[in-house]
Amino acid sequence: MAALAFGTLLTACDRPAVERAQVQPIARVNGIEISARQLHAAGAAGLAQAVEKVIDRELLVQKAVQAGLEHDPQVADRIDNARRDVLAQAYVERAAGSLAQPTREEVRAFYAENPALFAERRIYRTRELVVSANPEMIDSLRAQAARAKDLDEVAVWLRARDARFSVAAETEPAEQVPLAFLPQLARMKSGELAVFATPLGASVIELVHADEAPLTTEQAAPVIENFLAARKRLEVAAAEVKRLREAAKIEYVAQFKQSTTR
Repeated sequence: MAALAFGTLLTACDRPAVERAQVQPIARVNGIEISARQLHAAGAAGLAQAVEKVIDRELLVQKAVQAGLEHDPQVADRIDNARRDVLAQAYVERAAGSLAQPTREEVRAFYAENPALFAERRIYRTRELVVSANPEMIDSLRAQAARAKDLDEVAVWLRARDARFSVAAETEPAEQVPLAFLPQLARMKSGELAVFATPLGASVIELVHADEAPLTTEQAAPVIENFLAARKRLEVAAAEVKRLREAAKIEYVAQFKQSTTR
């Protein structure tokens, strides 16, 4: 902790020294220098792994440049799109930079509003049928699931109708369950079935077993703070995009205007 505090103090008081350290070469690959700054995006577990990962990337980049791949239209488009994504994200981060951290009251309120995630948290063992279905079939599927004794019986019913589906088995805590599923799943007992609409059809879930695994407010606080901060950033981004759209002059080419106003 003392080292961390000292490092933070050094960063605040001697920023030029930190910036010099970031551009300090850590390796040379065929004469091309790699700086410490490039390690931040490496995503490796340790320093040595990060250095080797950046070296591997540099070798591949050099060969790609030698092959003229940056001039390939598809590659050039991907590079431009990546640049635009980075710039857009940087603008949003700067716009949201002055947001206050979630308060203790906000954290406690979110904890109380979501008992299935925290105070009544469970670890669920489920079986699932992921079904490709149209809205009309989903109503019939719900009726069948209500009559069926188990998931296997629903699978037989689907096969008889040549429906496309896949089978999955999961053991996951409440926070990894889709939020749209969680309230109903939290009320279910072992052996019960539920049908949830999804963008591509439906999900039929059988609850095999659930273990109680509650979290206290203190245990949940870091997760809640991160979630609330992320939600505020999304709200800022949405508000900023709305403001920019209202101030901008946007003109659609004829055929695209028709598709966006349907």
